[in-house]
Amino acid sequence: MMIRIRKAQPSDAGAIAPIMLTAMEEIIYYFIGESDRQKAIAFLVHHIAQPGNQYSYEHIIVAEEDEEIVGQICLYSGDSLEQLRAPVLSYLRMHYNREPNLGQETQGGEIYIDTIAVSPIAQGRGIGKTLLLYVIDLFVHRYSEVLGLLVDKNNPKAKELYVNMGFKPIKDVHLFGKELQHMQYS
Repeated sequence: MMIRIRKAQPSDAGAIAPIMLTAMEEIIYYFIGESDRQKAIAFLVHHIAQPGNQYSYEHIIVAEEDEEIVGQICLYSGDSLEQLRAPVLSYLRMHYNREPNLGQETQGGEIYIDTIAVSPIAQGRGIGKTLLLYVIDLFVHRYSEVLGLLVDKNNPKAKELYVNMGFKPIKDVHLFGKELQHMQYS
């Protein structure tokens, strides 16, 4: 099977949202204040299809197989976090009467990988690694940027993948009630 990597389009939102949710289910439930999968997917579909927010198609690169989206990586400049987060917070206030305390998940001087996820039916085939290699080549090798991400300390398999690819631990972070490690690739 050939994996095709491309920029996401607004029309991809319905296919991307359930995949993205696998990487951040607990976080989206925290955002909306309930553990409702359909509402969480609808929340993501809305934001993915809109420009100018941290989950926008503008920041997503997808992996396709047989013209079906099987993976996604969402990343943006750490300098833009507050600006990109504002529409999400506004939506949560308006539609869910929620003001979650989000904390700083990234910082200036890095391109932040917000989410990377592969469809459950396509996991274990190197699609996530292919997406990571693509963004490492694009941002680090071509544009001399630093890539950053957070990994859950309770997910040693993910951390091992990042370390093996060249990411280095920078500091420990406590966000969303989780112990995370901030890692960078430069």
